[in-house]
Amino acid sequence: MSSSSKGRRASLPPPNGAGDGVLARVSSAISQSPVVYRGRRAASDAAVAAKKLLWSTGHAAWIAGTTFLVLVVPLIIEMDREQQMNELELQQASLLGAPPPPSAAN
Repeated sequence: MSSSSKGRRASLPPPNGAGDGVLARVSSAISQSPVVYRGRRAASDAAVAAKKLLWSTGHAAWIAGTTFLVLVVPLIIEMDREQQMNELELQQASLLGAPPPPSAAN
């Protein structure tokens, strides 16, 4: 009977965490320290700031992209048409034998 009582004692949980190992106690003390709390808080604040920065950067990129499409692309198309018209006029003038205009010398 004494062998069965030894087995029972070994299987019972220790009272009030008194049987925790040194490693568990140190780990618990570290995870509950104010330094760890401040570190987690700083990491959380940094993540929130990064998220806001990425969102606002994306918003600014959208505004810049749509402004470019609305204002600059039509300007580029019009400048290309103007250049084609100038080349066509120069070609027609050379076929007719007229001297090229002074602005075409550039």
